Amino acid sequence: MSDSILKIAGLKVSYGGIKAVKGLDLEVNRGELVTLIGANGAGKTTTLKAITGTLPACKVEGTISYLGQPLAGRQSHQLVQQKLAMVPEGRGVFTRMSIYENLLMGAYTRSDKAAIERDIEKWFSVFPRLKERSTQLAGTLSGGEQQMLAMARALMCHPTLLLLDEPSMGLAPIMVEKIFEVIRDVAKQGITMLLVEQNARLALQAAHRAYVMDSGVVTMTGDARAMLDDPRVQAAYLGE
Repeated sequence: MSDSILKIAGLKVSYGGIKAVKGLDLEVNRGELVTLIGANGAGKTTTLKAITGTLPACKVEGTISYLGQPLAGRQSHQLVQQKLAMVPEGRGVFTRMSIYENLLMGAYTRSDKAAIERDIEKWFSVFPRLKERSTQLAGTLSGGEQQMLAMARALMCHPTLLLLDEPSMGLAPIMVEKIFEVIRDVAKQGITMLLVEQNARLALQAAHRAYVMDSGVVTMTGDARAMLDDPRVQAAYLGE
C-alpha cells in the first residue's frame, strides 16, 4: 500500500480572470506534518478549500487524491466519514452549542459511546480551559479557546488526515505557543497533517517538510528545518 495520503497534481483554481492557484503539485505522506507557507493571497487557503470541495463558484483543474482515490465530487460530510477533517480559518465552532456538544459533533460519525467519552476527557486534559467551561456556549469563548475547541472537535473523528488553516491567526502569543505545542504533540502521535500557516517560523519548526507558495505557485519545497536556514526564506518570511 502506498504511503501517500494526499496527492495534488496540476491544481489550478480561477475566479473569473483571477488565477488563484497556478498548477500546484503537493504530496503528504502517512505520518508527516507538511506545512504550506506564504504571504496573504498566495493561494494557501484556496488550496485547502479545493481539497475539501468548499470553494465558491470557480474553475478548478487538476487532480486531488486522498488514499489513492479522487476527491472530486465528494461532499464535506463524506470526507469526515472517510476521516479527512479540517480546522478552518476563523475556527468555525457551533456558537450556540456548548463545548461538550461541539466535541460530540466532532464524533458524529462514530458509535462507540464509551470511547467517545474517553476521547472527550483526553482533550479536556490537553485543554483544561475547555473542561472548566464544558457547559458554556462556544460563541462566548475567546478566540484562543475557540481555536482549542475547533482542534479538539476535528480530532474527535480520529482523522487519517487533518487539515489546519491558519491556526495561529489573531491569537495572543501565549495562546499561539499552546496551539503549536498541541500540533507538535499530535504529530508525535503519528496523525498526518497539512498545515497552512502565516507564522512561518513556528510552522517550519514543527513540520517535517514544507512548501513555499507565492502568487499561486510553489516556489520552494524541501526539509522544513533546512528552510529555517535558507536565506531566501529568512528574507521573505522570517524577517531576517
